[in-house]
Amino acid sequence: MYNHVKRILDFALSALAMAVLSPLMLALAVIIKVTSPGPVFFRQKRVGRNKTHFMIYKFRTMRTDAPKDMPTHLLQNPEAFITPIGRFLRRSSLDELPQLINIFKGEMAVVGPRPALWNQYDLIAERDKYGANALRPGLTGWAQINGRDELPIDVKARLDGEYVRRMGLLFDLRCIVGTVFSVARAEGVVEGAQNRKGDS
Repeated sequence: MYNHVKRILDFALSALAMAVLSPLMLALAVIIKVTSPGPVFFRQKRVGRNKTHFMIYKFRTMRTDAPKDMPTHLLQNPEAFITPIGRFLRRSSLDELPQLINIFKGEMAVVGPRPALWNQYDLIAERDKYGANALRPGLTGWAQINGRDELPIDVKARLDGEYVRRMGLLFDLRCIVGTVFSVARAEGVVEGAQNRKGDS
């Protein structure tokens, strides 16, 4: 029952957020365009509900010659690819705002497991153990506010499984509030493999 309510809330929240934040998103788009050659948006194939694929939208924070299908925290020298405005966008998580489009379209939810890259087979397999691949991926989630990039894959998948078990309106609100504090403190953001604390 909550899945149907959740989708209605996601649709309404994403529509409202896009309307309210459209001036900010337009300003960021202009800044990205004038400070770095290339498109405003970055599109990447991700794993969606029931392991179907979709194209996720982000504001582009890296040069166009950056590796396309590798998580940034696994790059050996991400600083060489990040654009002048990119570091701020990533630290503030403003690069994620275009995912409101994905939520509006029904490809994502506001809260859920973060969408894996299509080639993150180990993470996808771990999530299968907990039924997490059956959910729409989220803009934020329980794992996001409990470690984000710092989490080993098995721990991340286990937290996603915990979200599956506890999913509900109050738990989603808890994840959203936790995200606000986490983003404000830029917690769990790891740039580059040499800085990563633990990955399986």
